[in-house]
Amino acid sequence: MTPKLVIFDCDGVLVDSEIISCREYAAVLTEHGYAISADQVFARFLGRSAQDTRAEVEAELGRSLPASFPDRLKDRLNAAFAAELQAIPHISAALDALRQPACVASSGSHDKIANSLRLVGLHQRFVPHIFSAADVARGKPAPDLFWHAAQRMGAAPADCVVIEDSVSGILAARAAGMVALGFCGGSHCGSGHGALLAQAGADQVFADMRQLAAIIDEFSLCQA
Repeated sequence: MTPKLVIFDCDGVLVDSEIISCREYAAVLTEHGYAISADQVFARFLGRSAQDTRAEVEAELGRSLPASFPDRLKDRLNAAFAAELQAIPHISAALDALRQPACVASSGSHDKIANSLRLVGLHQRFVPHIFSAADVARGKPAPDLFWHAAQRMGAAPADCVVIEDSVSGILAARAAGMVALGFCGGSHCGSGHGALLAQAGADQVFADMRQLAAIIDEFSLCQA
């Protein structure tokens, strides 16, 4: 197997956003009558699409969230990201070292992905090869988004390597028939996070983006 495409998740892989996102999502849900902590958001919703998580919350509430909910969440996230968001350490060096083309496939909306990447100076590295769960019928852990990204990039699933920080993302990559590398170097990743990714089926787990190109090259040689 010779990798021909590297597919990056965005949150927690390119941008160190998960602690911010979970905190703000928990705050807005609590405002709307669904009391939940940031840690609970992390455990239940990490890596999943906004559509899927909202449907689950509304089913438990027994009512729809108000039409203003997405805008309220977007406003809080935009303000928090503008003040706090950072790129994952060493991601620019990791991208420079890759020999394969790369794209983004994220559960976030197109606007959220683009805003996050612009804030940390990574948008121009990927545009127009940025794909969202909004582009497909089913979000992660279904394989649809990764299949869509591979098809748009002209790569067979078996030739793709996915970089993911969430269990849902690893499950989606494996379901898509792709190599799944679990990244556990974001600020949200506790001491047991890598083990969770491995249990979900990650082919290898790593915590330093400076290792990425070598891991892909070594994996290619081992699978040849």
